[in-house]
Amino acid sequence: MARRSLGRQFGWLWAAYAVSAYGSGLGFGALPLIAVLVLRVSPAQVSALSAVGPAVGALIALPLGPWVEFHRKRPVMIAMDLARFAVMLTIPIAYAVGRLTFVQLLVVSAVVAAAKIAFNAAGGTYVKALVRADELLLASARFEATTWSSIAVGPPLGGAVVGLFGPVATIVADGFSYLLSALGITAIRGGEEHPRRTDKHRVGLGELLEGWRHLLTHPGLRALYLNQLVVGGLIMATEPLLAVLLLGELDFRPWQYGLAFAAPCIGGLIGSRLAPRVVSRYGQYRVLRTVGTLRAVWLIGLAFVRPSVIGLITVIAVEFAIIVSMSLYNPVLTTYRLEHTPEDRTARTLSAWSVSSSASIAILSALGGLLAEITSARTALAVAGLLILASPLLLPRRPDSAPLPAFDLATAGAHPQAGVPLDAKQGGYRQPADA
Repeated sequence: MARRSLGRQFGWLWAAYAVSAYGSGLGFGALPLIAVLVLRVSPAQVSALSAVGPAVGALIALPLGPWVEFHRKRPVMIAMDLARFAVMLTIPIAYAVGRLTFVQLLVVSAVVAAAKIAFNAAGGTYVKALVRADELLLASARFEATTWSSIAVGPPLGGAVVGLFGPVATIVADGFSYLLSALGITAIRGGEEHPRRTDKHRVGLGELLEGWRHLLTHPGLRALYLNQLVVGGLIMATEPLLAVLLLGELDFRPWQYGLAFAAPCIGGLIGSRLAPRVVSRYGQYRVLRTVGTLRAVWLIGLAFVRPSVIGLITVIAVEFAIIVSMSLYNPVLTTYRLEHTPEDRTARTLSAWSVSSSASIAILSALGGLLAEITSARTALAVAGLLILASPLLLPRRPDSAPLPAFDLATAGAHPQAGVPLDAKQGGYRQPADA
């Protein structure tokens, strides 16, 4: 059966996303890898790289939600891509002259995190002009599939590139992928109206908090939001711990480290392609409840990884189960979130979600690193795996109300549509939908 077309403009956007996604896949885990192999930092410092950078980035991005809401989205997306391109290239330059430091890695991590949040807030809104509401889940599933295919291909190639050209080579490729993404977004034609305020009575702090107000007052979104903070934070907190365990304690080679996360990404293609069919058959609510529960049961398996081939197989099996679950769940969550968010609050809601996700990841990564420093990386992985088992208690208990009606054409200046997250650079291969 022929692939359903979502339009030429969407094709350009998808192409830009794919370039960025494959660059991100090639540079998978690049900052922790550099921290471990070049700077020889401790487990606590590796976790701090995943904690402090996103936390500072979230603080920087905090006022950006209202700003993005009332500005044209395409220029914002281009500017954020260019900012990340520039800051990423400072790493190979510093490495070449022998001045690379851990503090610089933290700064780069913070800037990239802030730019990612602003990009996602703009991108999730901008795509509404390109994708019809009834095509939202299909478009979201395509972005999800692209992400996982890029991770399946990227890490093994990245490991080979690191072995041949040095530890910062993938950072260069990752940085230039942002530049190519910006060029792809520039190629999208068509005018974009300047957003008009519909809530002028809310200014200052009220605008900053509007996204959180919507998330916390909507029963279904509140449950999914809190669940995602716990699940996403715990899953991402294990990434630096696993890097320490595999590359440090178990002496895995970089190509093995990449393979351990690349091979299971086949599951991402399976889950994302199944999402529209599964929702059509079982309904959105049942998928969110069932798959949201399943994605929490696998993480504990990482605490039992051993050296050699058995350890590699264990990581691949656990990651495959996690990725199938997440790639099926993420497009459904994205669709629900956009369906239940008013058009004039989309950017602020997406920004609030991203800021909260970054904060959750930062806090839980810092705690995981501290626990690993006191005990071991394996113990910290076991604790994360046990804690996440309670996360399904936060999922919605009953089906929610119907989605919001389509936005009025005369008011919007466009057709009624909804959006999907566009940024492949999520800071790690397992980052949940946060845009």
